[in-house]
Amino acid sequence: MSSRNPLEELERLFERMSRQFEEASQSWEGTTFGVGMETASLDLVERDEEFVVTVDLPGFERDDVEIAVTDHTLRVEAEREVETEEGDERYIRRERRQASTRRSVQLPEEVDTDAVSARMRNGVLTVTLPKLETATARHIEIEGE
Repeated sequence: MSSRNPLEELERLFERMSRQFEEASQSWEGTTFGVGMETASLDLVERDEEFVVTVDLPGFERDDVEIAVTDHTLRVEAEREVETEEGDERYIRRERRQASTRRSVQLPEEVDTDAVSARMRNGVLTVTLPKLETATARHIEIEGE
């Protein structure tokens, strides 16, 4: 009768899972699901007359970012390429490359798309979206006999 060590079996299972995950992540490189595409973190705050969206975009410059807004959706896209010089450099480790991010957020109310403003400072994008003024409800009298 052979005795099995459950911890050794568990360790082999984790090693196999780790290898499979590494192989899968290598096959994703260069696709929109791979290393080059990351999701930007954002906060959405509601104030009395506006929404404020703050998006973390570290390493991106103002010219790398595009913003689009509709009545109920804000879309932020950022893309940059890391320039490399041809030369005699021999990289020991190279992780910086083209990067892009894309985020959309649904807004709880309509916004005035003509009055939206954006500002970027130290890799943090702040978008201010004034709420669309809606007419107040009007009481309707019912006519009848």
